[in-house]
Amino acid sequence: MKEVIYVNILLVEDDKSIALGLEYSLSQEGYTVELAVTAKQAKELINDKHSLVLLDLELPDENGFEVCKHIRSSYNTPIIFLTAYDDEVNVIMGLDLGADDYITKPFRVGELISRINSVLRRYKGNQVQKTIKLHNLEIDTTSAQVKKNGQDVQLTALEYKLLLTLLNNKEQVLTRNQILDYIWDESGNFVTDNALTVYIKRLREKIEDNPQEPKIIHTVRGLGYKLESKNDV
Repeated sequence: MKEVIYVNILLVEDDKSIALGLEYSLSQEGYTVELAVTAKQAKELINDKHSLVLLDLELPDENGFEVCKHIRSSYNTPIIFLTAYDDEVNVIMGLDLGADDYITKPFRVGELISRINSVLRRYKGNQVQKTIKLHNLEIDTTSAQVKKNGQDVQLTALEYKLLLTLLNNKEQVLTRNQILDYIWDESGNFVTDNALTVYIKRLREKIEDNPQEPKIIHTVRGLGYKLESKNDV
């Protein structure tokens, strides 16, 4: 099974047609996309779960430079500016504020994907070990190791993939079909709906204190599943 890298992109774009087109194209590449249409919304949404920010320069309430400064004050998340302005002053200002790249509109989606991958590779090369703490779990995303109360938890590749899928969408309800799309084996070995039930059960047995009364992976009846992270530390 190929290594799966989950990329969560915060797209800050107020033009609905551009936003919808980018959201569709990026999702087709396997990225998770969260959309903000104002600077205020972008500042409220940004958090450490985002892998990268695509930031429009012209926003209805504030310019993208201010959003960039806000992000850089608290996060090291990669930022790529998307803008119709290609003059040297704006490019230099964006880069000086901490942006990682600057793409002028109109642009080809293929070029954007290439730039995104290039920026992410640079960050990955400089990445230090990242451990996510969730309830009594520790998930080391660089070595794919999971510990519960300090003890190793042996997960299969698909169980780990399922845990990461829920973790990267924490506090959000994922339908069974969404989860199946996320954990589809790129080698062609698909996971059936019935098998997903079994994998959820096995994962709970390994990470929950009481699998019969789960505190981490919640079933939302009629909808799907949600990972509860309120006890993150």
